[in-house]
Amino acid sequence: MLPKGSATKTPQPALFTLEESTGNLELFPAVWSAIENVIKTEPHLRRKALEELKTLNAPRLSPLVAYVLATRITDPDLEIRAQVIKILGDILTPDERGHPAPDEVRSVLRNYLSSLRTRQIFALLQISAMDATAFLPVARILDTCSFAGTHLTAILADVHTPIEIRRQAVELIGEVGFTDALPALERLENRLEARLNGQKTMPFAPSAAANESQLLPAIRKTLNILRSP
Repeated sequence: MLPKGSATKTPQPALFTLEESTGNLELFPAVWSAIENVIKTEPHLRRKALEELKTLNAPRLSPLVAYVLATRITDPDLEIRAQVIKILGDILTPDERGHPAPDEVRSVLRNYLSSLRTRQIFALLQISAMDATAFLPVARILDTCSFAGTHLTAILADVHTPIEIRRQAVELIGEVGFTDALPALERLENRLEARLNGQKTMPFAPSAAANESQLLPAIRKTLNILRSP
């Protein structure tokens, strides 16, 4: 006869993927609670939950936590969004000892990020535009998405998008190395150069055209990067 209750208990999936066993089973309730709070509508609860998860190092050790945080890259609170982006960037980078995050964590995260669309990428650019320390984490995230170059090019070409966001798009195209963006960048460079030359002969040209010409240095720099062997 089986011990009482043994027939009704099924194995539970492990919350953490660990390279080494820590034995910190008492942390599980805290992690579950934080996961629930990180998707609450109240910003103060999300901020607190994010700090708790960081303290526990849960995003780097748990595929579930990494996945949930990846869904917050469009968080309406810019401070929370910036922290999430930096955490995700850290997961995609070896730690101070040179150790990568566990394979399953990186696999789950990369799988989610590989399907980023324009709205999510725009949200990333908003953060890199306001926080220079987020530039490299954003680049690491974009590097997981093979279609990111297309979305960045679309954002760059949109004249209704703020100049600083467009500048971030072109700089990140160069940082990550999206060579598929070369033709579009060359066309934009030619258009802006022609407009700039026309402006010199027509000083009454609209100020919007003058503002857009501010992108030329970044475009030229990125083109040089992409053309390099």
